[in-house]
Amino acid sequence: MATLTFSAVQKAYAGQQPVLQDIDLNVADGEFVVLVGPSGCGKSTLLRMVAGLESVTAGQIAIGSRVVNNLEPKERDVAMVFQNYALYPHMSVEENIAYGLKIRGTPAATIRERVAAAAAMLELGPLLARRPRELSGGQRQRVAMGRAMVREPALFLFDEPLSNLDAKLRGQMRVELRKLHARLGTTSLYVTHDQVEAMTLAQRVVVLNGGRIEQIGAPAEIYERPASTFVASFMGAPAMNLLRGRFSASGQTFAVAGGPSLPLAGVEQSGVTLQADGEYVLGIRPEHIVCGERAAADAHACVSLEVEVCEVLGADNLAHGKWQGQSLVVRLPHHQRPDPGAVLQVLLPPAQMHFFDAHSGRRVA
Repeated sequence: MATLTFSAVQKAYAGQQPVLQDIDLNVADGEFVVLVGPSGCGKSTLLRMVAGLESVTAGQIAIGSRVVNNLEPKERDVAMVFQNYALYPHMSVEENIAYGLKIRGTPAATIRERVAAAAAMLELGPLLARRPRELSGGQRQRVAMGRAMVREPALFLFDEPLSNLDAKLRGQMRVELRKLHARLGTTSLYVTHDQVEAMTLAQRVVVLNGGRIEQIGAPAEIYERPASTFVASFMGAPAMNLLRGRFSASGQTFAVAGGPSLPLAGVEQSGVTLQADGEYVLGIRPEHIVCGERAAADAHACVSLEVEVCEVLGADNLAHGKWQGQSLVVRLPHHQRPDPGAVLQVLLPPAQMHFFDAHSGRRVA
């Protein structure tokens, strides 16, 4: 195993805007770190740079104590699991898993031992004689993982390995990946655009946007204290509500889009002086908005939400509506399914509010 270090890493193609800028990140030995962000943010490019499939324009990438910028992929001691599995269709499962070891001249006895161990861990034993076309998507992905495992690399790289699977299989494979990392303890860097994958798999999450790191933190930290409006809106299902408005001169209330003022008792500030004439964004997660009797008990702080759509999800429901001309989503219990046009009295608890600068998007409270 090994650490992985990015120092002021940049990537740019001739005549184009930089793909990645000023990437500084330290991945600890044995840590599972997930890079998450929208399509085109540079996350897969960063992974390919670690693997040696893309050159580094500036800065350094080190695996352990070795700077690997100029090393060939085979010299880096990494194993990569791809989105498309990349299995050889004419080979059996056993041959696919063993192939990387075979071309490196690994002794036959060692190959048999490692393949057997990986097959047992991934529950592939009964499938070793089959061809890839005879396997399900989840089985093929386990074969791809087995092929990486037998290499016993210092570092695992995962490039959206679950994106081709259906929702049920993705859930199952997330559990398998967690178990696998717990058993092997190998340093891992995982790329996904799916924030649910990021939150459930990672020990730490790195949120990328526009080629830059927006925030690094444990999943709970990313959820509870997003560093920017981008992180707040990207991480969470559904996304955090974001409402533009202004603080009162006293800083004790917040007026959304010139409408009624919301009391702010209990809001924790981050040492930033809030300007009464400045524009800010109030953030609050749908699951933190209170509806029903609890909201009615604090009527002076309630707002009226006219429901436009109610999404029925099973365990709970999402009411989408407008308040002061801005969109607001509220998570409701499964038995509460308001019709379009219904008006809900909802409470935005001050202790659950987040505030961001409307221009920079950075967190202020």
